[in-house]
Amino acid sequence: MTEPRNLLSSLPPATAEEVFEILLERPGVKLERIVSRGQTTPEGEWYDQDWDEWVLLLAGAARLTIEGEGETDLGPGDALLLPAHCRHRVSWTDPLRPTLWLALHVKSEEGS
Repeated sequence: MTEPRNLLSSLPPATAEEVFEILLERPGVKLERIVSRGQTTPEGEWYDQDWDEWVLLLAGAARLTIEGEGETDLGPGDALLLPAHCRHRVSWTDPLRPTLWLALHVKSEEGS
């Protein structure tokens, strides 16, 4: 029997790196919880993924920079679809409290 789990509790301790935890993985799909505490994408680096990524900010605050579109601020409840090859970077996360993300990665049929 499965037990319910609260994704807002049992947060890992603050570390120098973001914490990625896979919650579910199936062919072509991965769901993960990400905990950030002030981390950003290193300057000059961009994510350019072969899959779609849907993110939901559950707690905290973050700012994404999307190439060609500028910066987008995210707060609790904000969701965003980043299509495959949408170049983006995390330009800020709240250093004073955990920023909790739910990220759904879905491979396109072309990228499978």
